[in-house]
Amino acid sequence: MTSSPTDLTATQTVAAGTGDTAEAPVAQAAGALRAGAGGTWQALRRDAGAMLGLGYIVLISLVAVLAPVLTAISGWNPYEFDQSAIDPNLGGMPIGPWGGMGAEHWLGVEPGSGRDIFARIVYGARVSMSIALSATLLTTVLGVSLGLVAGYFGGRVDLVVSRVMDFLMAFPALIFMIAVLSALPASNRSALLVVVISVFGWPYLARIVRGQTMSLAQREFVEAARAAGASGTRIVFREILPNLRSTIIVMATLAVPGYIGTEAGLSFLGVGVVPPAPSWGQMIAASVKWYAVDPAYFLVPGTFLFLLVLSFTVLGDRLRAVVDAQEGR
Repeated sequence: MTSSPTDLTATQTVAAGTGDTAEAPVAQAAGALRAGAGGTWQALRRDAGAMLGLGYIVLISLVAVLAPVLTAISGWNPYEFDQSAIDPNLGGMPIGPWGGMGAEHWLGVEPGSGRDIFARIVYGARVSMSIALSATLLTTVLGVSLGLVAGYFGGRVDLVVSRVMDFLMAFPALIFMIAVLSALPASNRSALLVVVISVFGWPYLARIVRGQTMSLAQREFVEAARAAGASGTRIVFREILPNLRSTIIVMATLAVPGYIGTEAGLSFLGVGVVPPAPSWGQMIAASVKWYAVDPAYFLVPGTFLFLLVLSFTVLGDRLRAVVDAQEGR
């Protein structure tokens, strides 16, 4: 977001000698942000791809929240076996076309076990969304805080934070995640996934925030706040942070699909969510040996995962384009 109105107000306030110099830039910036948010939403509403992506994200979010209600309506929970839905003479193949899809099991059943795929999909959505959103929240808090501190204060603080960022970004993250998760106990695996993903995720946002903070720290409205006696912490969080809001939102939106894919990949490799807890990546891994005889078992979770990652990616990309266009005016 541009800061010209804020700069002008701050400069005029200093010249007039008023006592609320540090407050004026924040008030003006808040008004500019509200106007920018309205323009961003109007631009996204005219973009069919962004609206389709947002619609699917909202749908999956509702499915995740209402998972207990939906499974109660379907009549099956994700851990319940239905031996009558599989044929033991055919190695546990589902009875009926497309993996046993029908009125009894809306998306069919798992080969060999007879568990309801719809129930495992909706609970798998809850797992994927909760892990991805929690990791995004933790990553954003760490990345923004450390990026702001490093970019504004500089010196040894910037040196330490930058070296940690370089180390984590150069480290083979996936290999380390697999090694750590394999060595740790299976209890609280979802929380461990959030922590491990966040440890390797925050430097990417922190690097961008650091660079923009260094640029904003030289602007007139920051100089005006310093002249008014505002503390460094107040300047960072009340003057600079509001001007980074659009960047943070875009980066967070683009981070979610990566974390969804990371969770699915780790579960696929057997070090993510622990069975019998449902996970889309885990379902895809289990379907590999069945895809030739029961392709529906692979296609259903694969399609849900693909569309969710695509929706977040498209929405984040369109949001970035809109924000870039507004800031370029």
